[in-house]
Amino acid sequence: MSVGLASASLVRCGVKQQVSIRGLIEWAFQRELASLDFDEIERETGARPGIGMEWIMIERARLGCRVDGGGRSDPHHDAELVASALAVLPEGVGGRRMAIRIAELARAGQCPDWRRDAEPRCEPLDWRQSKHGRFAHREFCRDLGSRWPADSVKGKDWGYWCPVTYTNTAREIAACRREYLAWRLALMALRNTFQILGNLTVFIVTETLPALRPWGNDLE
Repeated sequence: MSVGLASASLVRCGVKQQVSIRGLIEWAFQRELASLDFDEIERETGARPGIGMEWIMIERARLGCRVDGGGRSDPHHDAELVASALAVLPEGVGGRRMAIRIAELARAGQCPDWRRDAEPRCEPLDWRQSKHGRFAHREFCRDLGSRWPADSVKGKDWGYWCPVTYTNTAREIAACRREYLAWRLALMALRNTFQILGNLTVFIVTETLPALRPWGNDLE
């Protein structure tokens, strides 16, 4: 049973559903259409920047719901708590930039691209097509000695060379995987907050987190 489909029936029977922090956030932003409002907390509670996430969450639970004059029904109370927790995500785990990124990924049901099948490659900068097939583009060069050691070109001062480019470099792959780990660390902080406070009305957040190193065949 999915989180979104189960929540309504659970409210009626008074049973809390176990859910991972990623599942909770995706439910809040996909099904309940929660939205981030970074000015909301200060406007409603008078809190100043730097107030702890836990204190903000307690205040939101005490208020019960947010007054909204929009044209649609408000998100579920738990979805509002999720959005509020993201809005005050500590700078140590990414702050507002990470909160926006988490919300974007949750709406799409995705995680950061850690380059699953990426391998460093050296490829021609361009290609040419002929009746014999597809070949790497090459350029005429009159001074091979400026590009290769003289003893490698057998005394010639002209020839052809192929401009190349490097894709999926180790640096690019490492940057993508650091982004994934930062995202996971932020989810861990959110998970711990909801586990400590226990103020969700229909959910209990489990220990489950995305794999620590999916590129190393870790299991979720």
